[in-house]
Formats: sequence, structure tokens, C-alpha cells
Amino acid sequence: MKRTKKTAKNLWLIVLSVSLGLNVLVLGYYVLKPEVNKLVLKRKETAAKKETANLFDEINPVKGFTINAKYENLGPKMISSGVIDLDKFKQTYEKSSQPLTKEQLEILTKGSDKKIKIDRDNSYFLLNFFWAVGLNNKSKVLDEGDIVKYGEGKVGNFASTGGWSLSKTQPMDYYAKSELIPMIAEQESLVQKVASNIYRPCCDNSTAFPDCNHGMALLAVLQLMAANNATEK
Repeated sequence: MKRTKKTAKNLWLIVLSVSLGLNVLVLGYYVLKPEVNKLVLKRKETAAKKETANLFDEINPVKGFTINAKYENLGPKMISSGVIDLDKFKQTYEKSSQPLTKEQLEILTKGSDKKIKIDRDNSYFLLNFFWAVGLNNKSKVLDEGDIVKYGEGKVGNFASTGGWSLSKTQPMDYYAKSELIPMIAEQESLVQKVASNIYRPCCDNSTAFPDCNHGMALLAVLQLMAANNATEK
């Protein structure tokens, strides 16, 4: 094509337009960048909150979990043994503005034939309830397991043992002392097997090494389920 003055002028205008357009885009990017960053950050925060909510719903659903086991007379047994001082127990929940319900008091003092349901309303009650069960119940996990091995003669120094403050006397006075949940040898072995494969994110130890309150409480739940003929699955 033969280049004319008109063609050259048009090309120059095109180049100028493109250049100006790019400058506007660059300028716009830097002007709007803070707002864009805020929008991106807000979207990330919203996604993170949604993911957290979904995770919470998964591990602690509104409908709760019902296990194939009953409270029976675990509460009265623990009050009788002294591992639970009823007044201290009640005061703990009153101070946290979550006073025990009539049903929870009956579970402690009279026992219950209801199946155990764990939900958002009673999880705090059950954490301490089963912590006491796990600490007081006589079991091979406590007598011969990792907590003895790693305790090196100072088992009472763990959070799950020395940290229990709702008993009549010192917590180690009740350590594996009462047969709260009678189990046959096969059931004990099943608890050991299952507990060894359940790890807690708080301590990164297995439930067969119940060195914190969560581990001790879960150990008790597994023992109660095993005693009620639960399978490994």
C-alpha cells in the first residue's frame, strides 16, 4: 500500500489512542487498586467464614449426635466415689452463666435411662461429665498405657489429671480407682485399638494417651460404647 500523508496521520492517531488508552488503564488500576484489594479481601474473608461455619456444622451439627449408650447410674456413682463434688460442679456452670438444667442435675444425682445425645447445648456439660468418668474409671489404658509410660512416675502432672478440680479431694485420689464401666477383656482391647487411632488436634496425641481433658472424656465415651457392644466401625 502506498503510504500517504493521510495514512501516516491515521496511524499516528491510532498509536496515540492506544497509548492514551493504556495510560488510562494503568492510572485507573493504581487509583482503583485499594478498592479492588478491599473487595478481594472481603471475598476471601467471606469464604473463610463460610468454610469455618461449614466445618463447625460438620463437627457439631445443630441436630447433634446420639450414641448407642445410656447414662444409667454413672452420675450417682461418681458423686459417691467423690470424683465429682456436686457443689463444685454446679458452681462451675453457674460462674460461666450456663447453670445446670433440671435434666443434667438428675443425670448427676439420679441417673438416666435416656440415650446420650451430644449437641451444642450440652457439649460443655458432657465434656466435664465424661472427663470425670475417664479419670475415675478403672482401665488398662490408665493402668498400663502411654499415660503411665510417658508420665514417668508423674502421671498427676498432665492436664487431664492434675487439671481436674471438681472432686472432693486431690484428682489423683480417684485415678482409675472405680469400676464405673465394667468391661470384659475383648471390650478393653477394642477400646485400646480404636483409641490408638483417634488423634486430637489440640495435643496431637491419640486418645490412648489421654493427657488432656478432651482425650480423657473421649476415652470414657469409647469405654461406654464398647460396654454397650459397639463395634470398631
